[in-house]
Amino acid sequence: MMKVIEHEHPLKLVDLQVNVEDVDDKSDDEEEKEEDLVPQDEFSCTCKRCDEDINGYYRYNYKCIHDSCDFALHKFCAELPETLKHATHPHPFILRTIDEDWTCVNCLRGHKPGACYECICCYWLRKDVNCVVEVDKRRIYHPSHPHPLVSLCYKPILCQCNACGKEHKGVFFQCTACPNFAIHNDCAFLPKRLLIQHATNAVFSHTHPLILSYSFPIEEQIAKYFPRCRVCDGAFYSNKDIWIYKCEKCIYYAHLDCATSRRESFMSILSIGGEQPLKNYKDVDYPNLLRLPFPDETCSIPKHLFFKKLGPADYGNHEVSVQHMNHQHELILVDTAGSIGSTSSSKIMCHNPMKKIELLCNGCVRPIMEMPFYKCRAKEDENCNFDLHEWCTRRLPTKVDNHPGHPQHPLLLMTNIPNMFNIFHCGVCLLDCNGFAYGCVECGFYVDVTCGFMPERITHESHPNHLLSIVKENQPNGRGCLVCRLYVNYDKLSYSCSFCDVNIHPRCALLLPKRIRHPYDKHPMHISYLPIENHKSEYFCEICEEELNPHSCFYHCDECSQSVHSDCAPLILQSETETHSEFRRGVYWFLNMKFGSIHKKTDGHPHPLTFAQGIESDGGCSVCAEELQYKMILRCSECEFAVHRRCFEELNKS
Repeated sequence: MMKVIEHEHPLKLVDLQVNVEDVDDKSDDEEEKEEDLVPQDEFSCTCKRCDEDINGYYRYNYKCIHDSCDFALHKFCAELPETLKHATHPHPFILRTIDEDWTCVNCLRGHKPGACYECICCYWLRKDVNCVVEVDKRRIYHPSHPHPLVSLCYKPILCQCNACGKEHKGVFFQCTACPNFAIHNDCAFLPKRLLIQHATNAVFSHTHPLILSYSFPIEEQIAKYFPRCRVCDGAFYSNKDIWIYKCEKCIYYAHLDCATSRRESFMSILSIGGEQPLKNYKDVDYPNLLRLPFPDETCSIPKHLFFKKLGPADYGNHEVSVQHMNHQHELILVDTAGSIGSTSSSKIMCHNPMKKIELLCNGCVRPIMEMPFYKCRAKEDENCNFDLHEWCTRRLPTKVDNHPGHPQHPLLLMTNIPNMFNIFHCGVCLLDCNGFAYGCVECGFYVDVTCGFMPERITHESHPNHLLSIVKENQPNGRGCLVCRLYVNYDKLSYSCSFCDVNIHPRCALLLPKRIRHPYDKHPMHISYLPIENHKSEYFCEICEEELNPHSCFYHCDECSQSVHSDCAPLILQSETETHSEFRRGVYWFLNMKFGSIHKKTDGHPHPLTFAQGIESDGGCSVCAEELQYKMILRCSECEFAVHRRCFEELNKS
């Protein structure tokens, strides 16, 4: 207890840094109260002796023992000596209360009645308490550091701040025991909790308050899949001791400067935190601009460009059967009624993930999800699975001029690539494909049908309101794709924003729809580029059952809280065909491959072989003994014979 001259009640000493509730320790099962969503005010009151704020960083203060009384003093103000000697004056000063207005002889500030130091001889000579305790006021006890911190200089200095990691000029609090530790005045008194929508004028928003954290250990970053700042998309791993604002429940992290909008440059990079940047183009200037991703799997680049709805009059003039240049059998048109082209009593079904029916076009290798389409007329015992979209059968142009990936020569439509399995490597999406190609044989450059018509400019949901244009980087820049977070090859095409440091792989932009259906979930699943708010459990893929990084794109069902990798999503027939474990490309490694063709006449094996993707149970190749999983193989359904595609080609060389 302590008695002071200006208050009638005793004072008690209070430690302001004990029993601080850790808001991050709440159980996930505990429902958040409405008031928990509003940041609580930091402790603050006014010292009745020096008239300045008392906050938690001074650690201790004295307050009246009666809770109803708001009288409080800084610890150093309350413990001032009753008598003070000063080298600038021959007489001692005594601490007393003054009943009239007065002026400090040091700082010349006027004061109202209250406590001050007064010379015992020169009654007009009075000193402000602030002037006496100035050194103590420049000492704080910060929870981020074990030692007291002192502001050693009134004047701004150029120094590296240990809190934000930036070098700037200002007033710093420094540790006298640790010579390399200094915190800028602005960082030292940041609020422990804030709503980012308040701090950024509603440009960014988050459901929960962000909590100030005084470090971001590398172990924690690894556990959270190396998250990036939701405002600037920058990394944190360069400095594990940097302070951040975070919501661990939603895996939401932000730099100090970003969360408090202390730097203006953040306004130009509003791209990843779920917020929309200012539009940098006019719709009237781009009437045919393609806005991606496509809404669902029924949409694709070829359909967008060449689809034409057939009416009753069109059927009368439309060829019911055709002989396509790429196929030995006649093709028939299957219409919505199923009457045209019915060659058997079995019902013809379109691609339907919920019923585990897969039907891919042999031209663009995209799902055939609606009629009409062309189907091979061969008998069922011939096991021919050749199918084409109506627009891929007749409407694809015979050549593409000035393709951004190969502008020096026109690319010609090629329904057959000169090899045994009609397989080529697409020079844009970098996926193998056995569909139709646009190619330059002279240069050995090929692209699939989708990439053959890649638009020069697009917009994308992951970076809204900014135009993305095709670019080809001439040197490595270390940037990753905004969608899948994998590196963008510096010598390959990508979509880039000229205003922001943002790139997107063509395969991620053109091949990943906004919504999908999958037999593992009864609801539509939507694509997400960021962790889901209020997600209750760890992230893992329902298909491959491996962990899932929520900072790269994935598909999620809000109702069931289930997620799948974007590269596992196309697997509707067999989960074992997942390629995420091996390739982690953002899209299914064999997305442009149509498997299932039967090869009856083969050298080296008496039974027909099915072209398929190897899985773990296939074991080793019957020729070279190397593992078949994740490879294109030929498998016998009558025995255990299975070979790599390359080995099969060697066996059948004439």
